[in-house]
Amino acid sequence: MGDCGAPGDVNSNVLVARSTGDAQLDKAVWQWLSWDKNQKTKEQIESLLQSGKHKELRERLCCRLTFGTAGLRSAMGAGFCYINDLTVIQSTQGIYKYLERNFSDFKQRGFVVGYDTRGQVTSNCSSKKLAKLTAAVLLAKDVLVYFFSTYVPTPFVPYAVQQLGAVAGVMITASHNRKEDNGYKVYWENGAQITSPHDKEIIKCIEECVEPWNGSWNENLVDTSPLRQDPLKKICDSYMEDLTKICYHRELNVQSSLKFVHTSFHGVGHDYVQLAFKAFGFQPPIPVPEQKDPDPDFSTVKCPNPEEGESVLELSLRLAEKEDAKVVVATDPDADRLAVAEQQENGCWKVFTGNELAALFGWWMFSRWKENCSQDADVRNVYMLATTVSSKILRAIALQEGFHFEETLPGFKWIGSRVKNLLDNGKEVLFAFEESIGFMCGTSVLDKDGVSAAVVIAEMATYLQGQSLTLAQKLVDIYETYGYHISKTSYFLCYDPPTIKRIFERLRNFDGPQSYPKCCGVYNILHVRDVTTGYDSSQLNQQSVLPVSKNSQMITFTFQNGCVATLRTSGTEPKIKYYAEMCALPGHSDRSVLEEELQKLIEALIENFLEPAKNGLTWRSA
Repeated sequence: MGDCGAPGDVNSNVLVARSTGDAQLDKAVWQWLSWDKNQKTKEQIESLLQSGKHKELRERLCCRLTFGTAGLRSAMGAGFCYINDLTVIQSTQGIYKYLERNFSDFKQRGFVVGYDTRGQVTSNCSSKKLAKLTAAVLLAKDVLVYFFSTYVPTPFVPYAVQQLGAVAGVMITASHNRKEDNGYKVYWENGAQITSPHDKEIIKCIEECVEPWNGSWNENLVDTSPLRQDPLKKICDSYMEDLTKICYHRELNVQSSLKFVHTSFHGVGHDYVQLAFKAFGFQPPIPVPEQKDPDPDFSTVKCPNPEEGESVLELSLRLAEKEDAKVVVATDPDADRLAVAEQQENGCWKVFTGNELAALFGWWMFSRWKENCSQDADVRNVYMLATTVSSKILRAIALQEGFHFEETLPGFKWIGSRVKNLLDNGKEVLFAFEESIGFMCGTSVLDKDGVSAAVVIAEMATYLQGQSLTLAQKLVDIYETYGYHISKTSYFLCYDPPTIKRIFERLRNFDGPQSYPKCCGVYNILHVRDVTTGYDSSQLNQQSVLPVSKNSQMITFTFQNGCVATLRTSGTEPKIKYYAEMCALPGHSDRSVLEEELQKLIEALIENFLEPAKNGLTWRSA
């Protein structure tokens, strides 16, 4: 926690009288009650102290937030490992200190702040309030702050950082997480989420200045400071104009009879998706009225994650049937991810997986490039990217078509940074994705973007309709051409970190010390890659090509039958995820055989490696 100076206005006699008998905890309680000016969260700590709940106090106050795959993310509430007014102030003070060291022109170039519509009454905590406090810390230090006057999609923040030449930006969001959560997503000057070493250095800076500075609590600075600018209109107009760079069939869109339904999942997406459709020449998509407006309780869905499929898309699908709309597009609450469903000839709905959508996007973006590129364009200068736990379908397309395909570690922060690097070296990047329905079409935004993906899928569906094809039929055509890639992704919930560690350590010492499994049930393992330790048996030097990621667990098994399976922990939720894919060569088109083989292998993987009953794991709810 660091030595944090003298206590403020708290009665020290009261605190001494309520000593917990733990010097570190006493100090942490003292700090919290001295510094927190939010009455609700202050009362939460007071109440725990009075009730003698020292274990919970220790859990809340004796550890800090750390950067995961999507920045800082946790439940809203009191404590140094929760998202609240005080921890957001501390985080921003650390970022200020780090940026001041790295940029001599920081104050002039400025900083972007955006937010979604999350909130929690019991902690008097909302995304907008946290964004105001983020801005206040910087404005009090005479930094130019671009503070959006209303909620925006997450992609607007990295886009604004690049457009405005700012040194960095923060988006207050927990994306598709449960309603209790919030988060703090940091973007660097290149428009990509921060990666190492920036994240570790920022954490160090946060720990050096945990006591709020004068002015840090003054959220009114957003309304009074001449250094605050509202970038909303400029960024929105510019974003919509840039979007038209990936619009290829405006004349078809204008005439299209195809109807679309859009749900914004009680989040920020409605207005922006409407504008995007207009930019492409479409009639506006039909909104789901019950889910159109922001609602921090996400009251019509069990969980606000469109990735969960048909169960959470119920209202959209029923509206689409009523309106005779054949395609549903669903953006998650901060509009950086996209789910798509299409009605089939038998009346049933197909909800596409992230990997299936990526096959469609990959085909589309490359075929449009091919049709529109100049005569001297070199396909060897073209790139597509995916995270390593995502489908290898882009690799199969790249092998046939001659462009480059690259993999990164899980998390769009790795994709964004690599794409920027490729662009700076004169390469052309058409598309990138992660299997958890995150897509980047074009390079205006170096992060996943559900708004642009929604309108690109609409144009694709319109174009295919002109060829008497559906999205689902085109997907089969892609697999027939490039080889079937059948994948399945799911997860188990585990709220006990020692159990998670034990599961992965067992795999690293399976047949003895430092000995990985050689088979899984009846399935022989060809190679093992452990990104946590940097081991890769497929490499001559046995070292992973992907960067080592010690803070998260991730082991990939390549099987003799061509299946690739990965077990990893989530960077944002208490989950152990599994990803498995069968990759067939073109011409091997017996899909049912592949699906049966994949299912059996997954069952063996769960039974032999995860042991859910023994480890008390909860299966993903249906």
